Amino acid sequence: MKEAFKNMWKIPELRDRIIFTLLALIAFRVGIYIPIPGIDLARWESFIAGLGGATQGLISFFDVFTGGSLKQFSIFVLSVTPYINASIILQLLASVIPSLKEMLKEGEEGRKKFGRLTRQVTLGLALLQGFFLSLGVANYRSPNLNYLIFILISTSSIVAGTMFLLWLGEMITEKGIGNGISVLIFAGIVSRFPQYIASGLVGRLSVFEWIILIIVAIAVVVGTVYLQTSERRINVQYAKRVVGNKIYGGASTYIPIKVNGGGVLPIIFASAIMTLPSMLATTTGAQWVSRWFGYGTPIYLIIYALLIFFFAYFYNSVVIDPNDISENIKKYGGFIPGIRPGKPTSDYITKTMMRVTFIGALFLVVISLIPYVIRSTSGVNIWIGGTSALIAVGVSLDIMQQIEAHMITRQYEGFMKKGKLRGRR
Repeated sequence: MKEAFKNMWKIPELRDRIIFTLLALIAFRVGIYIPIPGIDLARWESFIAGLGGATQGLISFFDVFTGGSLKQFSIFVLSVTPYINASIILQLLASVIPSLKEMLKEGEEGRKKFGRLTRQVTLGLALLQGFFLSLGVANYRSPNLNYLIFILISTSSIVAGTMFLLWLGEMITEKGIGNGISVLIFAGIVSRFPQYIASGLVGRLSVFEWIILIIVAIAVVVGTVYLQTSERRINVQYAKRVVGNKIYGGASTYIPIKVNGGGVLPIIFASAIMTLPSMLATTTGAQWVSRWFGYGTPIYLIIYALLIFFFAYFYNSVVIDPNDISENIKKYGGFIPGIRPGKPTSDYITKTMMRVTFIGALFLVVISLIPYVIRSTSGVNIWIGGTSALIAVGVSLDIMQQIEAHMITRQYEGFMKKGKLRGRR
């Protein structure tokens, strides 16, 4: 492992990508501490500190994704949430609007068009969310600043910050290591870990409670790695074909179906949607929304779990098309042992995918609800496991897989002496 880390810096392209990613993350972290012009930070921090119950839980939860920018009310206060929401909306629409579905099937050019459309929707959502957020915090502006001017400045700053992060994420994807948007969320989460540890120390947990927390943390990390790298393989055999003087086929391969094909996306999508009711209650003062759908309430947890299940199945249904797979297998003379070609093959793949996805979705729900159990039993606001652990571990696997691919391509030894690191596809 030590030798592998040394070899990383011997490859110029890989070294440049790592340095670029680190510099981008530094820019992201610096922006967290740049407040929106006109906000009275003392009054805003006093307001945040005075919140309690579900609203305080919402603030802590949202800060997981923004890296603490909400409490600072910085230019990155929305982080990449508008982009996530835009992705959700367009992915859902793509399943019912033929033109969007065809766009995704047009290859690289289609993906570029879909990306441009996603950015346009992101801009619209950032304007909408930034305006309502600015409207809700306008009472905490500097005393000498006009109400309307503050809303205009605040909205513009929030939109600019969001679009800058979107651009930064795309640059990390293109010139750095890992998926840019996921890396930014990962950086925000990891930056909060010291605070979680400090919360436990201040909370004066007993030795027994610390042992339980450490065991749970290790179990969550190990379980997450196992989930992220597990897959169900459907064996496929190809008959021999003679074309001219050459023989094709006769090989045996498999179709990999990931247990957690959506990775961290189902949880990110579900979390982004579940912040809307509490945000609405905070900005409009509708207490009944917070009472019924607020962070940590039974209805909140039930809807949250159902959304994770929905997005886990939805993502796999978008990525894996059993009919296309069945047609391709039949086209090239292949078959699944014991299954007839055509519709029976498609039905078999669908059935297998549904079963495997159920296991992955169930695990995601369990992982996501762990923080609530820890908070209710220990009474300390420590986010061990759950969404943060899944995103941190998942993104780490992606980054390590990309680094290892660069090293192996240039005949360097990877992180594992035997076998290969299997990350998320």
